[in-house]
Amino acid sequence: MVNPVNVIPRGATIQLLPVGSKNLNIVLNFNTAEQYSDNPGHFGETIGRVANRIKNALINDLDGRSWQLAKNNGENSLHGGVIGWGQKIWTGPTKVDYKEGTAYRYDLTSPNLDENFPGEVKASVIYRIKDEGLKRRIEVEYEAELVSGAEETCVNMTNHSYFNLNGDETIAGTVATLGTNLHLPMDATGIPIDESAAPYPKIFTNKPFTLTATEPNIDDCFVFPNSFAAPDKIPIDTRPLPLRTLGSFYHPDTKIHLKIESTEPAFQFYTGQWNMLDARPDGTPKRIPRSGFCVEPSRFVDAVNRPAWKNMVLLKKGEKYGSKNVYTVWEEQ
Repeated sequence: MVNPVNVIPRGATIQLLPVGSKNLNIVLNFNTAEQYSDNPGHFGETIGRVANRIKNALINDLDGRSWQLAKNNGENSLHGGVIGWGQKIWTGPTKVDYKEGTAYRYDLTSPNLDENFPGEVKASVIYRIKDEGLKRRIEVEYEAELVSGAEETCVNMTNHSYFNLNGDETIAGTVATLGTNLHLPMDATGIPIDESAAPYPKIFTNKPFTLTATEPNIDDCFVFPNSFAAPDKIPIDTRPLPLRTLGSFYHPDTKIHLKIESTEPAFQFYTGQWNMLDARPDGTPKRIPRSGFCVEPSRFVDAVNRPAWKNMVLLKKGEKYGSKNVYTVWEEQ
C-alpha cells in the first residue's frame, strides 16, 4: 500500500508524495514541519500572491497607482516577496467531500498591503487525492477573491515542489518530455526581454530528452502557442478550461512516471541548478545543485506590467481567480 500524501499548514506545502512499491517520496522536503520556516528553495510551497518575478519589484499601474515591492531577487520581486504565501500559516486541513478519494482544503487571508500588494485577498487550495493501486492522482485547485481594500489586485498562484524520481543526489537519468517548447526569452535576471516568444534551443515539443547531472540548465517560462497568440483571451479563472499536459517525466532506474497537467497557459521549468541546502538538525540531507526539478504552472512572467498580458493576472472585486493542476504518478510494472 502506498503511504499517504502529506501537506503541512505552513505554505499549504506538500511535504511527502510517496510513489510505488517502495514508497519513494518524489518531492524534496524537510523531515520535520519546523524546518520549513527556513525554506530558501520554496520546497513544496503554495506560491502567492504573485508567483515568479516582477520586474524591478515595481507594479507600474494597478488600482490607479504604482506599487513598490520588496526586491528579494536581485532588483526583482520573486514569489510574492520576502514573506510570501509559501511562508504563511494556512488554516487547515479542512476535510472536503470527495467520493473518489480524500480531499483537504487550506485557507489564507492575505491582508491589504501584504508585501505591499493592494487589497485584502482570501485564498484557498484544495488537494484531492485518488489512489488506484500503485497509481496516484493529486488534483490541486486554487481560488482567490479580492474582498476589500482595493478595486483590483494581481494574483498568480502555483506550487513549487521539486521532483526527484530516482531518490539519488541528482536528477541524472530523468527522461523529460515537455508539452511545448515555446518560451519567453529572458534577460539575465529572469525577466522577459519583450513580449515575444521563441522555440527553446535544442528542446522540441513532445520529444523526450534526458536530464544529466549537469545539463541542460533551464529556468524559463514555457507557453502554449494558442495562449501566447491570444493572451487577452486567458481568463482570470482558468478552471473551466481543459487540462493540458505540461510535461511527462520518467526514470528508468525506479520506473517511476510523473505526468503534470494544468488549466494554466504557461509553466516555469527549472532544473534546479541553483538549489543548494546544508543538512539540517532533523536529519534532512544536504541538497546539491540539480537535486530536483520544478514545473510551476502559472501565468506569464511579469504579466502585471505588460498591457497585452495584464488581464490574465488582474483580479477585480466580484471576480474569482482560479486554476487547477493535476499530478499523476505511478510505478511501471
